[in-house]
Amino acid sequence: MASYTDVLEYLSALDYPAGKDDVIREAEREGAPPEVLQALRELPPVDYANGNEVARSAGIDAAPEVSPSQRAAQARDRHLRVSQHLRGI
Repeated sequence: MASYTDVLEYLSALDYPAGKDDVIREAEREGAPPEVLQALRELPPVDYANGNEVARSAGIDAAPEVSPSQRAAQARDRHLRVSQHLRGI
């Protein structure tokens, strides 16, 4: 399965906004492996603003090491994104 990093690596030189065909063409030009190309071929035919949007649309998880229960806990904790040293301010 393609990873988030893989997708971003093969699209690093692409100028955005870019359509699905542009995304696939760039990945092929950069020598992307079959699993990355397959994920990109399944994209909806829209214009993408950046590589992160492409990877999210391809259904690739940015943090596969995070379990569903951890994601649920993160969603409940509104202060998770605030650095620990700033929480008491």
